Parts: sequence; structure tokens; C-alpha cells
Amino acid sequence: MKIKIFINVLSIFWISLVAHAQNFQKIEGKIFDNQTKEPIVGANIYIPNSKTGTVTNSEGFFSLQIPENTPKISVEAIGYEIQEISIKSTSLNIALKANIQELQNVVVTANREASVRTETPIAITKISSQMIQEAKPTAIYEVLNKATGVLMVNLNNEQHSMAIRQPMGTSPYYLYMEDGIPIRPMGVFNHNALLETNQFAVSSIEVVKGPVSSIYGPEAVGGTVNFITQRPTAIPTVRAGIQIDQWGYHRLQMGAGAKIGKLGIYVGGLKSQQIDSWITNSNYDKNIINTRLEYHFNEKTRLIGTFMYGKYYSQMSGSTDSLAFYNREYISTSDFTYRQSEASRSRLTLERDWNQNSKTFITIFNRVNTLGQNPSYAIRWRQGQTTATGEINSNYFESYGVVAQHSERFKFLDSKLILGGLHDFSPNRYSAYRIDLEAKLRPDGRSVEKYTILQERPDIRLADYNAKINNSATYLQYDFAPIKNLRISLGSRWDRMAFTYTNDLDKTDGKKEYSQITSKIGATYDFGKDKGVYTNVSQGFAPPSLTAVFRRKPNPDPNAPAEFYYNLKPAQFINYEIGGWMALFENKLYADLAIYQMNGKNELLNIRQPDNSFDYQSAGKTLHRGIEMGFTYKPTSEFFLRWGATIATHKFEDFQISNKETDLIRNLDGFQMPNSPRWVWNTEFTYYPKWLKGFRSALEWQHVSGYYQNQINTVRYDTYDGCFSTFREIFE
Repeated sequence: MKIKIFINVLSIFWISLVAHAQNFQKIEGKIFDNQTKEPIVGANIYIPNSKTGTVTNSEGFFSLQIPENTPKISVEAIGYEIQEISIKSTSLNIALKANIQELQNVVVTANREASVRTETPIAITKISSQMIQEAKPTAIYEVLNKATGVLMVNLNNEQHSMAIRQPMGTSPYYLYMEDGIPIRPMGVFNHNALLETNQFAVSSIEVVKGPVSSIYGPEAVGGTVNFITQRPTAIPTVRAGIQIDQWGYHRLQMGAGAKIGKLGIYVGGLKSQQIDSWITNSNYDKNIINTRLEYHFNEKTRLIGTFMYGKYYSQMSGSTDSLAFYNREYISTSDFTYRQSEASRSRLTLERDWNQNSKTFITIFNRVNTLGQNPSYAIRWRQGQTTATGEINSNYFESYGVVAQHSERFKFLDSKLILGGLHDFSPNRYSAYRIDLEAKLRPDGRSVEKYTILQERPDIRLADYNAKINNSATYLQYDFAPIKNLRISLGSRWDRMAFTYTNDLDKTDGKKEYSQITSKIGATYDFGKDKGVYTNVSQGFAPPSLTAVFRRKPNPDPNAPAEFYYNLKPAQFINYEIGGWMALFENKLYADLAIYQMNGKNELLNIRQPDNSFDYQSAGKTLHRGIEMGFTYKPTSEFFLRWGATIATHKFEDFQISNKETDLIRNLDGFQMPNSPRWVWNTEFTYYPKWLKGFRSALEWQHVSGYYQNQINTVRYDTYDGCFSTFREIFE
């Protein structure tokens, strides 16, 4: 018995000696995206079939002690393909390739910090860096339309209208952001804000659909589009590209990034031009640059600064008469219309990770923006008349703001609390005056061949005001898991938009204020194996924009006293939604679905008048209901298929347009809202040939079904289909 005990003790001692004598080595390196070269935070590095591993820090850096005879390590990160790396050096630079079909697993910034899609009870689509790089978009609509439920309509020269859970149009029910900061302050919505986007410096785009964001703001009724700009690269990188087409489009773009000690830098810019296109009066010129600096004091504290500057000028081709179009005469009815802007945006963010469960950031930001135009859409003409009117307007604002947020994780119910606040001070100046036009009619007298300016009329002012806007908000969100796989999210936000103003047209001074508390509740349930469901109920709130409040009401008599829209009410919405996602066929097929109903109240509408002017009216009640569905299928490494579609209805529930007994239609209850296609889908088939590395070819199809163009549903536009084929190299 004593001999047996002695042998056991000796064996344990021998094993300990062997283990102690085993040599270890330290390996270290950087993990980054193979497209953008941005560092990947939170990537897992481990020895296969062991518990030895580590994760990358905020700079994509890792350090790991491993036995000397270890042949390989594995690297994986959410949204990327798993890689096994042979250890041939103790210093490694590892590039991960995005797994673009894993849409439901991507990390999103719905909470102003990284969170997993499967724990976020919202309809969200992430357009990855690979999708952007492959598309090489000349305008943002070329990639945004790849997102399920999004229809961004091209109006030439990067001008657009938008439809996300809303009819196509320019309504102020979307929130456009850059790195989580709104591009415009609340009250100064302008859909042309995306003219100032540097698509070359965009790393990824996240589209949140519906009014579900207690974090970013309640005015994002249709959706929130967040452009995430390029970070400094983990390794020294330079990219450049030239694009030319047969219609006079030219673009030169260049970007460079590097990490120098604790400092990271990225600079990216582009110059694009359109000269002598297929339609007259459609030239444009755009110059824009983005910079980003990151200074890492240590692994827990970072200072981030960004700056953007851009200038844009474009002619506005306006409408082309249908008779001329069918005769292949692509001539604009005006040669004097234009739009120009000059803008800068800057921010400085201090981030602090107190520990793994506690984070804080504070951001100060500034915006300066000047937009001037003689817009083609403002031309007003009555059929048969030989005169018309237009306008010249200018809008200037500057903003000074601060955003602060703190998040804390708790072991209790695996919960997380987010607290934040915002203040934005934005002085705003706007003016508009009339121009008189001559209308040269076609022989039938029913349409205009060309408009020319007779005289500018600065004496007939359409709007002229100064306003000082103060936007304030506080928000709270609490997420917790009462049982395994079920996660509940509760959020609430208080917003206040107040402004003092001077209206030079009616010589009045005053103050207006809109405030609202909006809330949401949502839940996700993860069945495992990449399958899950979510649901949410959320509120939206959108005050009228200042350009609507202070726009002079249309009146054929220019000498009549000016009347304004001082009594416009904020629009209010409530959204009900359920959806889910799943993976099939060994993760080769991914599908997602969202079903929603959004009820609107006091929705602000631009109602076209007989002379093509517009009158603002608030619809009593509106209904927006739809199904959004999408899937991606990648049977092999060579083939990839993507399809996204939405079927929706947008109609008036209660809209009294007239009280006159003589009017044939006085109420639009049950009528379809204008510019509301029933079906929209976008699909793309891509081929990556193994026999020609770095090359891809793709076929893309965009479908928009017919829709009514007026409120009383008597004028209809037929179905539109567009098919686009691209053959291009995917490297620059």
C-alpha cells in the first residue's frame, strides 16, 4: 500500500516537472478588416480545442502566451469568417474577411455603442464595407437601395427623395446621422443633407426602420440612417480610385490611414463632376474631405476627433416634357435652376471604459451649413399660361452641441442601463423671394417647352426669418433577460425643441416650443442555431420644421397680408412590429422578416395646388402598414444572391380637405397616399470566379410598382423596373 502511494506521488511530481519545463512563447499582433483595414475590436484569438485565448482591444491588438510547439491559432469575430493562422512568426497581422450573408449577427450601434443584432428588438440592416467597396457608388442611393424596406429615389446629381415606411417624398420623418451625430438639428430638416456625404470615407451604413430609437431621437419616424466613417487603419494603408462613365461623369478619390504610436489618423476625400450628360442642364461639381484622429491614452481612455468639409454645386435639370422625352429630346425646361452648398462638421469625443461593465463618453460637436438654390421644383405654372413664377432661397445655420452617455452592466438579470442627454444650440437664418418667368408653350398649349427669367423680385418675399433653436433631450434605456434567451428592452426619451424668432415679413417676434415624452418596449427571443424573433411597440414625435412654420401661405395676390403656419401641430406616431430571422442549409441561407403597422396623427403633408405651389396641411390620421422581407444565399464561395422586398400600404384614415358643399371630394378617408408604391424590391446576383482572383460580376434588378400621384387617386404612374449589370475589379 505504501509502495502504491509512493508511486502516485512520484508520478504527480514527474508530471509537474514536465509541465514546468515546457517552454512558452508570446505572440502578438493586429486583427483588422481586409477591406477597410480598420482594427476589429473584440475578436477572439485562441488555440483550437483548448481554453487558452484572448480578445483584441480597442486598437485591434492582442497578446497571447502559447506553448512553443503550437502550430496554429484560430481567429473569429462576429460578422467575419473564421480563420486558422499558421504560426510562422511571433508578430502577426491578420486580415479577416466579412461574412456578408450573416446579416442577423452583425454588431450594430443602435445604442451608440456596439451591440449584437440578435439582442436588438428592431428592424435593422447593416450595409457592410464589402458591399460598399464592391458597389463603388457614385451616389449613396446605389447602396442604400440594397437595404430591405428602403427606396431612395435618384433625382440626379446625388439629389433624392426617400421612402422608408413612408411614401416617396421629402418629408422630415427621417434622421440622417454621421457617427451617431445628426447631420441636421431638429427643426432644420433638409433631405439634401446627404449631398454632403463622402461615400468614399463611409465604412458602413446602418439603417434602423421605424420610430424605435429612444437613443437617437423620436423624429426618426420612417427610419434612421447612420453613416459610420472610416477609422484609422491598423496598418499603413493608401487607397485611390478613378471612375469614368460614358455620360460625362468623372470621380477621383483617395484615402490614407496609419497608426503612429498612440495616434491613429485617416484622411479621405473625393472630387466628382458631371459634365454634358444625356440631359441638358445637369452638370455638377462636388469636393469633400473627411479626417479622423484617434489618440489612445491607454486601453481604457480614448480621444477621437473628426472633421468634414465639403462644397457642392449642381444645375437642376428639372422636368422633361413627356412628348420631348419620347421623341428622344432630352431637354430640360429650365437652364437657370441650381443648388449649391458649403458645409463643415466637427466633433471631439472622449471615451472612458471604467471596466468591462461600465463605459462613458462625452462628445462636443459643431456644424456650419449654407445652402442656396433656385430650385426647379419651385416653378409654379398653370396650364395654358405664358407666365410662371419661381423662387431663390438660402438657408444658413450653425450648431454647437454636446452629447453625453453612460452605460452600466449588472449581473442581476444580465441587465444593462443606458443614460444619456443632449443639448444643441443652432441659430438659423432663412430667406426666399420670387422670380418672374416667361413660359414658352409647346404648339398644343398644354405643356411648357422652356422657362426663362423675366426678372428677380426681391420685393416679393416668400420667407424671411431668424431663429435661435434650442434642442434638449434626455433618454434612458434598460435591457434585461428575465429568462434564458429572452431579452427585454425598455426605453423612454424626453425631447424639447424651443426657438425664439423674428419674422421680418409680418414684423413679429416670438417663441415657440414643442416637447414630448416617447417610449418603447421590445423583446427578442433567441432559439439558438441562428434563429430568433423580436417584437416592439414604439412612439414617434416630429415637430414641424421651421421652413414650414415660416413659409408664406400661397396667395395669388402678392400685396395681400402675409399669412403663416404658426399653428402647425407636431406629428405623432405609434408603431407595432413583429419580426424574426433564421439560418438554413448549414448557414448558407439567411432570411429575415418584419411586419409592422404605424398609425400617424397630424402628419404634415405638402399638398400641391393647381399652380404647382404647395400648401401645408396636417392629416388627422394616417395608416402605414407593411411587410419587409429579405434573404441572402451563398451556396459556394463563387456565387452570392441577395433579395430584399417590401409590400406596403399608406393611406389616409381621416383627412378633411374641404368644408364646401360644392366640392365633389371633401374627405380623403380610405384614399391611398400619393407616391406610395405597393411593391418595392431589389435583388442582386454576384459571381466571384475562382479562375480570376479579384474580379466580380453582378446583375442587379430594382422594381417599383405603380402608384397614385395625387391625393384623390386619379393620376397614376406605371410600374418601373431597372436592371443594372456591373463587371468590375474589386480592388483599387
